[in-house]
Amino acid sequence: MHFEIYVEDLSGKKALEILMPKIIGDGHTFEVFGYKGIGRKIPENIMGQTDPSKRVLLDRLPQLLRGRGRSHAAYSTLYPAAVIVVCDLDDRCLKEFRQELLAVLDACNPKPEARFCIAVEECEAWLLGDMSAIKTAYPKVKVGVLRHYTQDSVCGTWEILADAVFEGGSKALESQGYPAIGIEKSLWAENIAPHMDVDNNASPSFQYFLKKIRELVQD
Repeated sequence: MHFEIYVEDLSGKKALEILMPKIIGDGHTFEVFGYKGIGRKIPENIMGQTDPSKRVLLDRLPQLLRGRGRSHAAYSTLYPAAVIVVCDLDDRCLKEFRQELLAVLDACNPKPEARFCIAVEECEAWLLGDMSAIKTAYPKVKVGVLRHYTQDSVCGTWEILADAVFEGGSKALESQGYPAIGIEKSLWAENIAPHMDVDNNASPSFQYFLKKIRELVQD
């Protein structure tokens, strides 16, 4: 099985490039594609064209899935492939958001093999699912901050991680501007993901992602 994984930012891309070999093992391949944000909503005209230079995940999703449906149909008998879309939930309704994503997939003809995995609230929640990995990567971590975190809670996840491991916490990082936040989030992914135990991650949304990947591997 070949996995094409689409994520909304560079930090998610870096984390999954490290984690996927732990999940799929040998005999399978993958590629992770990072975008420049998720965007606010899926285009109303899902059969229309969008600007590929924008590199916004939800904006490009209808065209992406249609294209993958056509290309996978052409070579699926030689080597099966699946599309995995990883999105942050942010402040959306989980049920409604999943229905919107499935509607885009259902509009494809042919449809690619696809799974939608939603990180609740952000991909940093998947890092926070392994407290031991955080402590290994950041020995001076503020354990008290981590102790008060509830897995997959909508609470400002990157801010929680910043308060635990960044000098001066989330306020100091936020004062440096969005580019600095993006750089730091990528560093967290690079530093924490190598130490993560994927089978014992406490994030329910990460476990859902793990389950969907391994179901496809076993088919």
